[in-house]
Amino acid sequence: MQWGDIEAILLTHGHLDHTGGLAKLKQRTGAPIFAHRAEQRHIDGTFPYRGASRLCGVMEAFGRFALRYRTAAIDKPLHDNQELPFWGGLKVLHLPGHTHGHCGFYSARFNLLFSGDLFASYPYSTHIPPPFLNSCAELMDASLERVQQLSPKLVIPNHYWKFDGTLHRSKFDTLVARRMKKRRVLKATESKP
Repeated sequence: MQWGDIEAILLTHGHLDHTGGLAKLKQRTGAPIFAHRAEQRHIDGTFPYRGASRLCGVMEAFGRFALRYRTAAIDKPLHDNQELPFWGGLKVLHLPGHTHGHCGFYSARFNLLFSGDLFASYPYSTHIPPPFLNSCAELMDASLERVQQLSPKLVIPNHYWKFDGTLHRSKFDTLVARRMKKRRVLKATESKP
């Protein structure tokens, strides 16, 4: 495979750990960048982080300096439910929470969801990203529920250990069930006089 064989760069979101080499990749491949338009400010380093996520902004600012980061423009803005012609067809799922424009990519052909940073799946821990990495955490539960309703057979997150879509789907289900149970307990506690 040659650099020129790459037809597109699909970006789930614009955090530095996903865009550190984006400009160079675009230059080498000539491939267009596909991402939700809300991610351009993340890619550019101009997103106005607030609250706990300001720490993410500080870490990214340092990383941009250390890496001599170069920004890149989104060539093809993504929107929810958009059908992409890659890999036999991919559907864009807008899954905000980690960032406003965070997206996943669903293949109906393989019943597989690339879930981005919606959650991380490691042997020692399966979790949603910590609060300091989420620029709109209040939207996370709706995105988790959307994936649960889609019910893909296989799930591959961006951050994982072992390429096993069945394993990560099972871990996702456990994570969501645990999170929903915690919310129910919290609501019950709040409603007591």
